[in-house]
Amino acid sequence: MGLNTNDRSIAGFTMAGHSLVHWFETSIPIFLVVWLAEFDVSVALAGVIVAFGYALFGLGALPAGVLVDRYGPKRLILLCLVGMSASFLVLALSMSIYAVAIGLICWGVTASVYHPAGLALISTGVEERGTVFAWHGIAGNAGIALGPFAAATLLFLVDQWQLVAAILAVPGFVAAAYGLQADFDSTAAESEADAEANDALSLGEFLTNSRVLFTSAFAVVFAIIAVEGLYYRGMLTYLPEILHGLPAIGDITLSTNLEGISPGDYIYVSLLVVGMAGQYVGGKLTDRIRSERGLIAIFAVLCVLALAFVPIMSMGLVPIVLYCILLGFFLFATQPLYQDAVAVHTPARARGLSYGYTYVGKFGIGPVSIAIGGFILGGFSTALFFGVLAAFAFGGMALTAGLLVALNRTNWWQTTTGATKSSD
Repeated sequence: MGLNTNDRSIAGFTMAGHSLVHWFETSIPIFLVVWLAEFDVSVALAGVIVAFGYALFGLGALPAGVLVDRYGPKRLILLCLVGMSASFLVLALSMSIYAVAIGLICWGVTASVYHPAGLALISTGVEERGTVFAWHGIAGNAGIALGPFAAATLLFLVDQWQLVAAILAVPGFVAAAYGLQADFDSTAAESEADAEANDALSLGEFLTNSRVLFTSAFAVVFAIIAVEGLYYRGMLTYLPEILHGLPAIGDITLSTNLEGISPGDYIYVSLLVVGMAGQYVGGKLTDRIRSERGLIAIFAVLCVLALAFVPIMSMGLVPIVLYCILLGFFLFATQPLYQDAVAVHTPARARGLSYGYTYVGKFGIGPVSIAIGGFILGGFSTALFFGVLAAFAFGGMALTAGLLVALNRTNWWQTTTGATKSSD
C-alpha cells in the first residue's frame, strides 16, 4: 500500500528537517579542526564550547516536547529550520572563539526542537507510520554523512571558513520556505482518544510519569543510552582532528591554501556512510534477538575498537580506513537496539516522555565526553582518550548485562510462582 497525499507531504517535510538537523550537527567537528588553527585556542577550551552547544541540543528535548504539545509540530519545525540556519550565519560573522560559542549555543537551542516535533508530527499525522519512520531515519543518516562531506569539500575549495558556514546555512532556509507552503493535516492519523491522551502534560502528570519511568527497567536503559552517548559524541567530535594528525594521512595533504583540512575528513565521512549499513543491520537484529543481547555484543566490539586505535594508527593508511569502516558500522548499529529497548521497557502512556528522556541521555549527557576529551587530548595523550572511550563502552556492556540478568531472574521468579499457584 502506497503513501497517501498527506503522508507524502509530511514525509517530505520531516525528511528535510531530519536530514538538516544532522547536516548541521556533523559539520561542526569539521569546523572544529579549523577553529583550533584559526583562533589558536587550546583543545580543552574549544572542547568545552562545542560540548555546551551539543549539550543544549539534547537537554532542550524535554522543554521542546512541551512546546510541541502547546503550539503544534509544524510551527516548531519551521522555527527550528530558520533558527539553525540563522545560527550558522552567526558563525559566518564570528571573528573570535567566543562569537563561535554564541553561534553554537543558538544552534543547540534551536536544533533541540526537531526530534520531539518531527516524531510527534509523524505519529499523529501519518497513516503508514512504519514506512515514513523508515524514510525519516534514512534521511537523518544522509544528513549525518553529507554534512561533514559538504563542509570538508567546501573548505577545500574555499579559503574562508566563514563563507563555508554561510553556504551551509542556505539549505535550512530553503527547507523552511518549502515547509511554509507544504499542505498537510498534522492530526490525520489521530483518533479522539489519542487526541485526549496527547494533551500537554500538567506538571503533576509529568512528575508522576517520570517517577514511573525511573523506578522501572527504563532507569537502566537510560543509563545505557547515556553511556553510549558519551562514546558516540566523544568519538565523532575528535576523530577528524585525530585522523588529521596521523602521519599516514598527513603526508597526503589535499590543499596548501586552508590549514586544517585533509583526506582524514573524507575517511571520517566514509565512517558515517557505513553507519547506514550498521543501522540497517541493527534494526534487523531487533526482529531476531533481544535488544539487550545485541547491545552487549556491540558494546564489547566498541570497547575493543577503542583500545585498538593506538596500535592501528601506526600501521598505515589501509588499516586506518578499514578500522574506521568497522567503527562506523558498529557505532551506528546500537541505535535501533536501544530504541527497541526503550519501547520494550516503558508503558505506552509514557512512551513519548521516555523518548524525550532518551534524547536527553544521548545528546544531553553525551557531550560531557567532549569536555573530557578536550582536557585529555590537550594535556595528556591520545591513548588515554581512547582508553576512556573504551571504559564507556565497557560500562555500557556491564550495565546491559546487569539488566539482562535482572530481567531473566524476574521472569524466572514470575514463571516459578505462577506455576506454583496454578498447581495449588
